[in-house]
Amino acid sequence: MSPIQPLKLAALDEEDLKVLAAHVQDAVVKVADIKWSATTGAFLLPMNRFAWEMSAAAIRRANNQRRRAVLHFDKVKRVQASGVSADDKDAVLSILTVVFEPGPEPPAGTISIICAGETTLRLEVEYIEARLSDLGAAWAASMRPEHRLGKV
Repeated sequence: MSPIQPLKLAALDEEDLKVLAAHVQDAVVKVADIKWSATTGAFLLPMNRFAWEMSAAAIRRANNQRRRAVLHFDKVKRVQASGVSADDKDAVLSILTVVFEPGPEPPAGTISIICAGETTLRLEVEYIEARLSDLGAAWAASMRPEHRLGKV
């Protein structure tokens, strides 16, 4: 298994955010780990992310990897959740994508973290300022996420 380097990515616009979204697809997050400070505007989303960046040649069932990472947003003015309660600390969210919707006064807008099970976290932001950082070594994942397109 060839090791991959830890990711350290930043997003300052919508195109950058799409790159971060690709790297956090299929990450799992425990609700108890999510932190937001209304005082500083920092929103932290610790996660176990699937390492999609491995080369196609290196990806075999035995080489699937996950990494502990944090997705960090700054300038968050408000946080809303639908489909999950903040009191359900044991709930686990599976991230599908992250999207930005501009507000009436750009660069402000809403960042939506869309999860499986019709769960969405909405961050009202002054502007896009995000970072994704891996925190340590990878470990073997027991399975590779699969996505079916269209109706089942």
